[in-house]
Amino acid sequence: MAASTDKARFYLEQQVPELLDYERKNIFSKEEITSIAARRSDFEHTLSARGSHPSDYALYTTYESNLAALRAKRCKRLGIKKGASQHAGSRRIFFILERGVKKFPGDLGLWMQYLDFCKQEKAHKKLEIVLTNCLRLHPTKAEMWVWGARWKLETEGDIKAARSYMQRGLRFCQKERWLWVEYARLEMIYCAKIAGRRRILGLDAPKKKDDVEEEDGDQEMIKLPTITAEDVNPSLDKDDAVDEEALQHLANTPALTGAIPMAIFDTAMAQFKSDERLAEAFFDLFSEFDQVPCAQRILQHILERLEESIPQSATTILCGIKLLIASIDRNSAEFPAALGRTLANIKAALKQSPDIRQALVEGAIRWILPLTRESDLDVGLQKVISASLRQYLKALAEGSKDENEACTRISKMANALKNDRRSTDAKSLLEAAERQFGEKESLVRAKASMQKT
Repeated sequence: MAASTDKARFYLEQQVPELLDYERKNIFSKEEITSIAARRSDFEHTLSARGSHPSDYALYTTYESNLAALRAKRCKRLGIKKGASQHAGSRRIFFILERGVKKFPGDLGLWMQYLDFCKQEKAHKKLEIVLTNCLRLHPTKAEMWVWGARWKLETEGDIKAARSYMQRGLRFCQKERWLWVEYARLEMIYCAKIAGRRRILGLDAPKKKDDVEEEDGDQEMIKLPTITAEDVNPSLDKDDAVDEEALQHLANTPALTGAIPMAIFDTAMAQFKSDERLAEAFFDLFSEFDQVPCAQRILQHILERLEESIPQSATTILCGIKLLIASIDRNSAEFPAALGRTLANIKAALKQSPDIRQALVEGAIRWILPLTRESDLDVGLQKVISASLRQYLKALAEGSKDENEACTRISKMANALKNDRRSTDAKSLLEAAERQFGEKESLVRAKASMQKT
């Protein structure tokens, strides 16, 4: 006990210059400084004791973050720019979190708090060190590899390093289906960024022919000759012009044609033996990127692969139906008609395929759940989508013995959505089922488990 007290006292003594700086510059009053010292003393003694918990480090970090924010506001108001305490708050938080992950290396929540703080402070070198240490201890945690890949792509724009994280994660987490989907998402985000840049630069715009004359123009108007850059500057070298062949070659790279996402899909299908749920997850993922030029080609590739391997399955039928609406923007004028055709085709498929009717209903529910949360849609479309969800839930109940069995199936669907990292859809499904069937026991239990997580 004496050793832990001495350790706490040692850390507190190191904070004396900072507290004196607060008093000298009137950032905090004497009473406030006394309160700060008392709170820190309580935290330090708690952390040094044997019964400390990861939440104690989190609470200490939260307190120091709030204190640093208050100090920054007061310094701005008083016009104080430099001082011994300027970066003391950030250094202390780094130190607290470093001690926390060393004492509790198995707590992922503490590691995530450490990584988020490094990202917030833009301490990229420190973040990379912390992430490396975390992955060494938790190589089988797929979410950590995904976090690292997203950070590399979003913060540094380094797709090569992001791919490295995902590929290393796939070696350690071979049974994680979700990781394959996230790898494909990463590639689609990169494709979307490249496509957006090409659109801004006008590289994808159709070429205008200079020799096309306007038919509606004045026939007596004198047509002036076209002046090029070489006419203005005859010394302009031909090498300075835009290389159209190089631009075309760039447009045909695997990163822009969708070859990499398709390769990820094919490899995942081979590893998991054409798993229907995984194929559906890939299809729904690529459908989200309707503005990416290669998305339609990828969706067609998935459908062809499904038709070859499992042509009569519910997933293949639903993917063929959803392809009609996949490439249409939800805010466009074509979306209502496409939605109507899609719902009509699903209704026809339910009648024509009684053997797989329940699987089709479950797939239709999984597809329509994200649409129920689209607040930007027209009110009429929202009513149609809500009514369709009620019809699918009713069809699910008709294929069961009673409502209790139907609610049990819905609870299992919600758990499956949760395992697929679709917790929001799972909660929406349970809420819709409660409105339609009442508070059944299975629904209440499933909803309670969702709230715990």
